[in-house]
Amino acid sequence: MDATYSAGADEYRARIRSFLARHLPPDWAGVGALPAEERDGWLEGWRRLLNEHRLLAPEWPAEYGGGGLTAIEQVVMMEEFTRAGVPRGIPTDTLSINMMGPTFLACGTEEQKQYYLPRILSGQDRWCQGYSEPDAGSDLAGLRTTAVRDGDEWVINGQKIWTSHGHLANWIFVLCRTDPDRPKNRGISFLLCPLDQPGVEIRSILNAAGGRDFNEVFFSDARTPARCIVGEVNEGWNVTNQLLAFERGGDATTVPLVIQSLVDKLIELARRRDRLADPVVRQQLAELQNRAGALQSSGLRSLTSVLAGTEFPGASSMSKVQWTELYQDITLVAMDVLGPDGAAHLGVVTSVPLPPDATSANDSPTWLNHLLCARPASIYSGSNEIQRNIIGERVLGLPREPKVQG
Repeated sequence: MDATYSAGADEYRARIRSFLARHLPPDWAGVGALPAEERDGWLEGWRRLLNEHRLLAPEWPAEYGGGGLTAIEQVVMMEEFTRAGVPRGIPTDTLSINMMGPTFLACGTEEQKQYYLPRILSGQDRWCQGYSEPDAGSDLAGLRTTAVRDGDEWVINGQKIWTSHGHLANWIFVLCRTDPDRPKNRGISFLLCPLDQPGVEIRSILNAAGGRDFNEVFFSDARTPARCIVGEVNEGWNVTNQLLAFERGGDATTVPLVIQSLVDKLIELARRRDRLADPVVRQQLAELQNRAGALQSSGLRSLTSVLAGTEFPGASSMSKVQWTELYQDITLVAMDVLGPDGAAHLGVVTSVPLPPDATSANDSPTWLNHLLCARPASIYSGSNEIQRNIIGERVLGLPREPKVQG
């Protein structure tokens, strides 16, 4: 593992820091420090600024409006944005920029790239994900939402659930069964469907943190043009796996930065609460600090292997298990340190996993927010049980789990 950056990477880091210094106020403390009524407007303005400087989609080729950055430049930019507590865009950009855009680039036609990518950058198209269903979560290939060809259109019927930011999007990429006679993952297509139509209903789901980021989406004879498909008909499973790789990757060095920041603030919380003399608390903090260091080392190893073109199998699965469970344990220790104050719930809790903003070391509601956001972290993007199966089967060579018949 090479933990050092090249001179070129350090030069680019200086450019990003200069950009942030020019465009952020001197007293910048993160989006969470802004008044609630100002956040949406600030985020939209920040997004436009990033797009103007080709930093909104830094990994996309320049010919499609992206930054055309090298892999190491992308990492440097994300690290500096994380340290500064600024986002890379608005909530729907996680799906639009980081997942749907790369999927178009990897699997889409040239016509699709020319049409959709500029609309994503301008914000005209904002995407959400239509994968999970009430009876098809971890076993995604068991989905039942159907799409039937009717002339020049697909007619979609069914239901999706846990659709992040569906209420903010106007397009959804949706997995549909287009051939019920084929084996489970062989008759699925990857369709693109506009949400603003009579055949689509979106219902928000109130989560434990008090947020409404998740949604149910119901399709009742919803229609989309026949050309709105990525990949071949009935071959959407291949596109799906490509997109999931984008969802789980890309955070090798930035997530450890956020995790380490939370550990540092937890130590400060224990100091302010006079808990550092407690041997149990000291033991807990030492363990978390060691695990945060191990996470950082794993991230650097993963980055080094990717840059060398020798990425080891299962790396994203191992990282996902490692950081999500560490995140959960950090919040549980924080609740122990806070004691009865940990139950304090003042104002509205914002459901945002791993916020980049500076967390006040003595802010009970913010730590409660982290606790609630950490709980589903081991479920989304493929549950940790599924990730362990991937590690066991593809990395360790263990026997595959028996398939459930039916």
